[in-house]
Amino acid sequence: MSDSDARRRPLIGVCAAWERVAWSFWDQQAAVVAGTYLGAVRRAGGTPVVLTPEPLGDAQIESHGAWLDGLLLIGGADIDPACYGQQSAERTEATYPLRDQFEIALVRAAFDWDLPVLGICRGLQVLNVATGGSLHQHVTDAGFAEHRPVPGRLGESTLHVVEVEPGAPLAADAERQLIVNSHHHQGVDQVGEGGRVVARSVPDHLVEAVEWPQLRYALGVQWHPEELELDMTIADLVAAAADRAAAANRVEAIR
Repeated sequence: MSDSDARRRPLIGVCAAWERVAWSFWDQQAAVVAGTYLGAVRRAGGTPVVLTPEPLGDAQIESHGAWLDGLLLIGGADIDPACYGQQSAERTEATYPLRDQFEIALVRAAFDWDLPVLGICRGLQVLNVATGGSLHQHVTDAGFAEHRPVPGRLGESTLHVVEVEPGAPLAADAERQLIVNSHHHQGVDQVGEGGRVVARSVPDHLVEAVEWPQLRYALGVQWHPEELELDMTIADLVAAAADRAAAANRVEAIR
């Protein structure tokens, strides 16, 4: 690929986590993004750019908007319940307020810019909280028994079925049910302003996907499309980012 080809690829900001990581001679805080997210963006025709959590003033936020073509929010730690006006429940796990504040600020700015945004797992929850929604801090405590942990499967995704609403930006060829993969103990409760639920789990009806249809492309899914070979959700994000950038004469549209 030539340098000019690389420049035409839409730039997708991928929000990282700060985690303590040991590798080689080091054991320290590092910006962490699973390679599956980065690979999925590249395969879809985008260039992933890792964004590290930091305090953002108005000037820093605007600087991101000047060059980003799309935004991807990935999985990770629980969101601080203070972000949606609640106290931390007993089963809420360690939170990272700086990451929460960074991602929520970026989402709100991205919505103002009509920047294509995709939230995966925790990313769906960030989108929901950023638009004024709330979360179930532990879904089994809220009555979603089908989401109880599977013994011996800690850290592994579990395949299950979701029911997709008509007209949702998810189902190819008008499919109404999808088999997806997820691993989470929190979930969407009250949906944020402007959000429309477009998928729920079967049979317990937990919210699994939300879109903001008034925007160019704004979608959150509770599952992990970066690990599903036939899931086109990340490709849809990159295509929307390319279309937006092409309209501004920054890149060529992906067709």
